Amino acid sequence: MSKPDKRDEIVRAALELIAEHGFHGAPMAMIAERAGVGAGTIYRYFENKDVLINELYQEIEKRIVAALHQGYSREKPFRERFVHLGTTLLRYFISSPLDFRYVEQFHNSPFGVAFRRDKLLGDTTSGCDVIKELFELGVAQQILKDFPLVILFDLFFGPVVSLARDHILGFIQLDEAMIRHIIEACWDAVKR
Repeated sequence: MSKPDKRDEIVRAALELIAEHGFHGAPMAMIAERAGVGAGTIYRYFENKDVLINELYQEIEKRIVAALHQGYSREKPFRERFVHLGTTLLRYFISSPLDFRYVEQFHNSPFGVAFRRDKLLGDTTSGCDVIKELFELGVAQQILKDFPLVILFDLFFGPVVSLARDHILGFIQLDEAMIRHIIEACWDAVKR
């Protein structure tokens, strides 16, 4: 097995510490120490902490997008695509708790607010746009309720995030059947 490079070690350390302590509770010196590198080494890879935070989010988003696209087909019926995206996302979050905790912190920070505004209201080219694309299609074809995208996203992502959090914290135990039932309930909330 090959030894991870320094950049990978820094990213992993940042993910662990930020997920555990938040953005402000994980200074660069602490990240460097956890990664086993000198503080100056981080700046060879990342101009500053903001860049590290954003690049780490982009890496996590790439993993999520890869998971969402696995087995996804635009040829399948609309409801089946919706259920695929929802179950895949919830499964990803509960199987990758560090990624989930990071994403949750990111989206509840000033970084995430700007990102979310761009994603919902701006012109984006992110792979997660498969969900936005499906929702826009659903509204246009009158499959989904005629709500603004923000509301549709809240009805979809809100339960997914809340239940992933509760699963990770040990309040509930989600199995495959329950995951499917949850996403079908999300479908019931947004369908016409």
